[in-house]
Amino acid sequence: MNIQKIRQSWNKYNLYNLSRAEPPAVGTKTFFQQKWTAKGTARAYHGETVKEKQWQRMFRRRLRAVVPMDHNQLARSDGYEHAEGRGSGLEPHPDKKPRPFPRTPYMNMTFAPLERRLDTAIFRAMFASSTRQARQFVVHGDVKVNGKKVQYPPPFSESANPSVLTNTPQMIYPGYQLNPGDMFQVEPERVLFATGASKDARERRAGRVARQKRAKASLEDEDASSLNPPPTSTPKTLVPEASEQDTKETLQSLLSQARSLLTTPSTASTLSGKRKQDLRAFQRTLKKTLSRSNLFPQQATNLTDSLDAQLQELTQKLNLNLPPPPQENGKDRVDPRDLGPETLTLENSSLLRNALAEARENPIDVTKPYATPWRPRPYMSAFAFIPRYLEVHHRICSAVYLRHPVARPGLAEVPTPFGNDTNSLAFNWYLRRR
Repeated sequence: MNIQKIRQSWNKYNLYNLSRAEPPAVGTKTFFQQKWTAKGTARAYHGETVKEKQWQRMFRRRLRAVVPMDHNQLARSDGYEHAEGRGSGLEPHPDKKPRPFPRTPYMNMTFAPLERRLDTAIFRAMFASSTRQARQFVVHGDVKVNGKKVQYPPPFSESANPSVLTNTPQMIYPGYQLNPGDMFQVEPERVLFATGASKDARERRAGRVARQKRAKASLEDEDASSLNPPPTSTPKTLVPEASEQDTKETLQSLLSQARSLLTTPSTASTLSGKRKQDLRAFQRTLKKTLSRSNLFPQQATNLTDSLDAQLQELTQKLNLNLPPPPQENGKDRVDPRDLGPETLTLENSSLLRNALAEARENPIDVTKPYATPWRPRPYMSAFAFIPRYLEVHHRICSAVYLRHPVARPGLAEVPTPFGNDTNSLAFNWYLRRR
């Protein structure tokens, strides 16, 4: 049976290959063949974008490891009891003997030098769905290290003067070797795109329609500006009065619908003050929007559509029957006072509070390249872990490379899907003792 190789990727097919992975068969193979097979299997996961000669230069025979020691024991004794021979009468009871430390998986640290690479660290910090995508982020200039883009002099530059090199073209290097204490940061929009769910057919179509509308509006503005040059005196109001009035009426209707949800008599007596503040967040957003009278028509239309979509999303979560959004001509408007009062239970009120908070922090935007409201991509939980040598802050999409990974008793800090035997054979291959 042909088993596909495992890669550093969140792809669902890679997860399937990972679930079917088995140790390589070594029954009929020579020791050389075992090392060759293990090397190929391990290198397909660790540093697949790194050339073999480059990795051979990075390989180190010395494997970093630590042994944790009890500080209380070190303070009580200087180790003399370990030098005493058996039969002296000081042997502790078998039940009181300290348990031996588990074995240290040194061989799992074979590919530890690759963890210093910038693209690998970005993947380990969950800022990209694969090392290839992390490499793309670095090459496109979306990553900073210590506040600066990772740039090196061009490979064919003959000048060694730093002042000259700063004025020459730069290349961005994804194989930058991180040092302890280095902080790297990725653009949040790129992280949301990499780790978020992809759009479905309906969302992709809505995004295309929005882009077409923006392109058409920009062309119309350019044509109008070319045919009608701007007058010498700038008018006081750039927005037509009728268009502004329609926008305000639409926002007023949305505000009335939100107020009808929040002023139910049966709910007002059961909600606390903090919950009432959270529930009125949507009202405050609408009031702030209504106070902005200098909106252009296209901005006002996009904002009204966004608020309307958020309100419809809230009503769908609560299973409330609200009228459809008002039309542009204003003929199909429904008075919120004609609606029957809805009885919100404690569960529905909690859902409404969470939905309003989510609408503020995670709005619906069809122009984004990922699905909105943002949600994690499928099959992500199997790869959602952070190594010990990284300190990650997901809100600002930055991380700190604390130290080099080490091996401990029973644990190796280099994440690897292979066992100690496979890594041991790969390590022996690169020792060049054949």
